[in-house]
Amino acid sequence: MLRYVIVLTAFVGVFGAPTNEIEPPQLDGRIVGGVSTSISAYPWQISLQRSGSHSCGGSVYSESIIVTAAHCLSSGPELSILKVRAGSTYWNSGGILSAVAAYKIHELYGTNGMAYDIAVIRLAAPLKFSTTIKPISLATQAPPDNAAAVVTGWGTKLSGSATLPTQLQAVNLAIVSLETCASNTYGYGSNNLKETMICSYTEGKDSCQGDSGGPLVSGGVLVGVVSWGYGCAFANYPGVYADVAALREWVETNAETI
Repeated sequence: MLRYVIVLTAFVGVFGAPTNEIEPPQLDGRIVGGVSTSISAYPWQISLQRSGSHSCGGSVYSESIIVTAAHCLSSGPELSILKVRAGSTYWNSGGILSAVAAYKIHELYGTNGMAYDIAVIRLAAPLKFSTTIKPISLATQAPPDNAAAVVTGWGTKLSGSATLPTQLQAVNLAIVSLETCASNTYGYGSNNLKETMICSYTEGKDSCQGDSGGPLVSGGVLVGVVSWGYGCAFANYPGVYADVAALREWVETNAETI
């Protein structure tokens, strides 16, 4: 994610913690407490790459549209350096490597902390769906507290390391509603959590740097986009995600017009 807290942002380094918010600790990176997995189990997962290196995750929405985090693209990278790899367990080989024709970040991203941390990407050529490339539906409502969820990605495994795991990782988590996440149960406080956010938390498990933009899935639908958090698997600090149900209309509209 930008994470940490920053935003587990693009692994290439867009660190955008909002002002007057929690000061970020040193970025730490990895899917914490997860296991190696295969793309056939999570065929919507993609690797968003810059200049040949994994930068962020994302999810297949349609043959030509990818959903990711706004902070992954907020530095305004040139289209020529961006690629999307779909259909591979490994970010650096296999599957289909596609050029990017256009992208759009939410117009309100950056106006209210990390709220509205969502973006869409249009590929230069449509994907061909298969057992390893499939779209995932967008949530119509946020899941309840403690609902089972899973996050996937290729985030780094060592704090401060630039070495990425080549194989896709997955971690099982529990949903924490925005209301609960902002309560005294956890450490963020209401000022740091905005509308359009949802959290997940399981002790010793988390998404992290390099996982930004990737999918939080619950009940077989996309419920969150990896956004930010305080540390990686820090006690009482859930991972924070863009709430897909709250942002669904924006994604649907811009997927048609980008």
